Amino acid sequence: MIRPATLLAVALGAATACGGEAPGVAPDVEFGVRVAESASVVDFHARASSFYARLARRRFNTRATYRDERLREFFQSESAFADYYADLARSIDEADFRRNRPVRLDVLEFRFEAPGRARVEVRLVGEDARPLRWGERVLEREDRWERQRGRWWIVPGKL
Repeated sequence: MIRPATLLAVALGAATACGGEAPGVAPDVEFGVRVAESASVVDFHARASSFYARLARRRFNTRATYRDERLREFFQSESAFADYYADLARSIDEADFRRNRPVRLDVLEFRFEAPGRARVEVRLVGEDARPLRWGERVLEREDRWERQRGRWWIVPGKL
Protein backbone atom coordinates (compact mmCIF):
# COMPACT_ATOMS: atom_id res chain seq x y z
CA MET A 1 0.00 0.00 0.00
CA ILE A 2 1.38 3.42 -0.92
CA ARG A 3 0.07 6.44 0.95
CA PRO A 4 0.61 10.11 0.02
CA ALA A 5 3.54 10.30 2.42
CA THR A 6 5.23 7.68 0.26
CA LEU A 7 5.09 9.82 -2.86
CA LEU A 8 8.41 11.39 -1.96
CA ALA A 9 9.85 7.94 -1.37
CA VAL A 10 8.60 6.80 -4.78
CA ALA A 11 10.26 9.80 -6.39
CA LEU A 12 13.45 9.11 -4.44
CA GLY A 13 13.37 5.49 -5.51
CA ALA A 14 12.88 6.53 -9.13
CA ALA A 15 15.80 8.94 -8.99
CA THR A 16 18.03 6.34 -7.36
CA ALA A 17 16.93 3.58 -9.75
CA CYS A 18 17.74 5.80 -12.71
CA GLY A 19 21.27 6.34 -11.46
CA GLY A 20 20.57 9.85 -10.18
CA GLU A 21 21.40 10.99 -6.71
CA ALA A 22 18.47 11.32 -4.36
CA PRO A 23 18.11 14.58 -2.42
CA GLY A 24 19.18 14.63 1.22
CA VAL A 25 15.75 13.51 2.51
CA ALA A 26 15.47 9.87 3.51
CA PRO A 27 12.13 8.11 3.92
CA ASP A 28 11.05 7.53 7.52
CA VAL A 29 10.19 3.84 7.70
CA GLU A 30 8.55 4.29 11.11
CA PHE A 31 5.55 5.84 9.33
CA GLY A 32 5.15 3.01 6.83
CA VAL A 33 7.07 4.84 4.11
CA ARG A 34 9.23 2.69 1.90
CA VAL A 35 11.29 3.36 -1.19
CA ALA A 36 9.62 1.95 -4.28
CA GLU A 37 12.24 0.12 -6.26
CA SER A 38 9.96 -1.67 -8.72
CA ALA A 39 9.85 -0.02 -12.13
CA SER A 40 6.18 -1.00 -12.39
CA VAL A 41 5.33 0.83 -9.15
CA VAL A 42 7.27 3.92 -10.19
CA ASP A 43 5.58 3.81 -13.62
CA PHE A 44 2.16 3.48 -12.00
CA HIS A 45 2.77 6.43 -9.70
CA ALA A 46 3.90 8.65 -12.57
CA ARG A 47 0.96 7.67 -14.78
CA ALA A 48 -1.68 7.98 -12.05
CA SER A 49 -0.28 11.30 -10.83
CA SER A 50 -0.39 12.65 -14.36
CA PHE A 51 -4.03 11.59 -14.78
CA TYR A 52 -5.23 13.10 -11.51
CA ALA A 53 -3.32 16.33 -12.11
CA ARG A 54 -5.14 16.57 -15.45
CA LEU A 55 -8.53 16.23 -13.70
CA ALA A 56 -7.97 18.94 -11.12
CA ARG A 57 -9.87 22.24 -11.57
CA ARG A 58 -11.70 21.09 -14.73
CA ARG A 59 -15.40 21.61 -15.40
CA PHE A 60 -17.09 18.29 -16.07
CA ASN A 61 -20.19 19.53 -17.84
CA THR A 62 -18.32 20.91 -20.85
CA ARG A 63 -17.37 19.47 -24.21
CA ALA A 64 -13.79 20.69 -23.84
CA THR A 65 -13.18 18.39 -20.88
CA TYR A 66 -15.01 15.47 -22.47
CA ARG A 67 -13.06 15.82 -25.73
CA ASP A 68 -9.67 16.14 -24.02
CA GLU A 69 -7.48 13.66 -25.89
CA ARG A 70 -4.92 13.52 -23.08
CA LEU A 71 -7.58 12.24 -20.67
CA ARG A 72 -8.55 9.52 -23.13
CA GLU A 73 -4.98 8.20 -23.21
CA PHE A 74 -5.51 6.59 -19.79
CA PHE A 75 -8.24 4.24 -21.04
CA GLN A 76 -7.98 1.18 -23.28
CA SER A 77 -11.06 2.03 -25.32
CA GLU A 78 -13.44 4.84 -26.16
CA SER A 79 -16.27 3.05 -24.33
CA ALA A 80 -14.14 2.69 -21.17
CA PHE A 81 -13.47 6.43 -21.21
CA ALA A 82 -17.14 7.24 -21.82
CA ASP A 83 -18.23 5.00 -18.91
CA TYR A 84 -15.70 6.52 -16.52
CA TYR A 85 -16.44 10.10 -17.58
CA ALA A 86 -20.22 9.63 -17.32
CA ASP A 87 -19.89 8.19 -13.81
CA LEU A 88 -17.50 10.93 -12.66
CA ALA A 89 -19.57 13.76 -14.18
CA ARG A 90 -22.77 12.38 -12.59
CA SER A 91 -21.05 12.03 -9.20
CA ILE A 92 -19.76 15.61 -9.33
CA ASP A 93 -23.20 16.88 -10.33
CA GLU A 94 -24.87 14.96 -7.48
CA ALA A 95 -22.25 16.28 -5.03
CA ASP A 96 -23.49 19.83 -5.82
CA PHE A 97 -20.14 21.28 -6.88
CA ARG A 98 -20.47 24.85 -8.11
CA ARG A 99 -20.03 24.94 -11.90
CA ASN A 100 -19.44 21.15 -11.81
CA ARG A 101 -15.79 21.84 -11.03
CA PRO A 102 -13.65 20.56 -8.19
CA VAL A 103 -11.33 23.24 -6.85
CA ARG A 104 -9.00 20.66 -5.33
CA LEU A 105 -8.21 17.02 -5.91
CA ASP A 106 -6.22 15.07 -3.32
CA VAL A 107 -4.87 11.58 -3.81
CA LEU A 108 -5.50 9.88 -0.48
CA GLU A 109 -4.03 6.46 -1.14
CA PHE A 110 -2.40 4.23 -3.73
CA ARG A 111 -3.15 0.59 -2.86
CA PHE A 112 -1.70 -2.38 -4.72
CA GLU A 113 -4.02 -5.39 -4.51
CA ALA A 114 -2.02 -7.83 -6.61
CA PRO A 115 0.63 -7.69 -9.32
CA GLY A 116 -0.77 -5.47 -12.07
CA ARG A 117 -3.80 -4.34 -10.05
CA ALA A 118 -4.11 -1.18 -7.97
CA ARG A 119 -6.72 1.14 -6.52
CA VAL A 120 -6.46 4.87 -6.04
CA GLU A 121 -8.59 6.68 -3.51
CA VAL A 122 -9.13 10.36 -4.28
CA ARG A 123 -10.97 13.24 -2.65
CA LEU A 124 -12.48 15.96 -4.81
CA VAL A 125 -13.41 19.22 -3.09
CA GLY A 126 -15.66 21.84 -4.67
CA GLU A 127 -17.47 24.98 -3.68
CA ASP A 128 -21.05 24.37 -2.53
CA ALA A 129 -23.55 25.13 -5.30
CA ARG A 130 -26.67 24.85 -3.14
CA PRO A 131 -28.57 28.09 -2.46
CA LEU A 132 -27.60 29.96 0.69
CA ARG A 133 -24.85 27.45 1.50
CA TRP A 134 -21.27 28.52 1.79
CA GLY A 135 -18.35 26.27 2.16
CA GLU A 136 -17.15 23.16 0.43
CA ARG A 137 -18.60 19.89 -0.75
CA VAL A 138 -16.51 16.71 -0.73
CA LEU A 139 -16.64 13.68 -2.99
CA GLU A 140 -14.47 10.65 -2.32
CA ARG A 141 -14.10 7.91 -4.88
CA GLU A 142 -11.93 4.96 -5.65
CA ASP A 143 -10.60 4.13 -9.10
CA ARG A 144 -9.35 0.75 -10.25
CA TRP A 145 -6.19 0.52 -12.37
CA GLU A 146 -4.77 -2.52 -14.16
CA ARG A 147 -1.48 -3.10 -15.93
CA GLN A 148 -1.98 -4.76 -19.31
CA ARG A 149 0.52 -5.11 -22.12
CA GLY A 150 3.10 -3.17 -20.10
CA ARG A 151 0.91 -0.12 -19.44
CA TRP A 152 -1.34 1.03 -16.59
CA TRP A 153 -5.00 1.69 -17.51
CA ILE A 154 -8.05 2.91 -15.60
CA VAL A 155 -10.78 0.29 -15.56
CA PRO A 156 -14.20 1.87 -14.99
CA GLY A 157 -16.83 0.12 -12.91
CA LYS A 158 -20.00 -1.19 -14.45
CA LEU A 159 -22.69 1.45 -14.95
